[in-house]
Amino acid sequence: MAKVLFTIGYEGADTERFTAALRAAGVARLADVRAVAASRKRGFSKTALAAGLTEAGIGYTHLRTLGTPKAGREAARAHDAGLMRRIYCEEVLETGTGQAALDELTALAEAGPTCLLCFERDPERCHRRILSERLAGRGFAVVDLFA
Repeated sequence: MAKVLFTIGYEGADTERFTAALRAAGVARLADVRAVAASRKRGFSKTALAAGLTEAGIGYTHLRTLGTPKAGREAARAHDAGLMRRIYCEEVLETGTGQAALDELTALAEAGPTCLLCFERDPERCHRRILSERLAGRGFAVVDLFA
């Protein structure tokens, strides 16, 4: 059976639709790859999100190290995906700490159906696309979910 990695962004979603999308896909663990797991959107800050997911039978892991640095987030907000990608790769994935966190994510995904979480609805505008490409290189099929 092929290994699958899911991705999802919560932009425009409410917690009910978000959780329903994860459950429908059979996600067992959500890997939060935000540098800052706080949100102005109700239910999506780390503590509330983890509690809601636990209630739904879905595990939660915050992989802060795999979050986008501030300069990368600013590039993404300015719709400069190329700059965001360069910053993310250089400052996160091409470091020893970033590689260790990527290995941790791989182990989580190999242990059961895992979904990457960030804010952006469109995975092409988000660093989770870069992460999913790296895991595709490690044998994972990638499925983008939308709440």
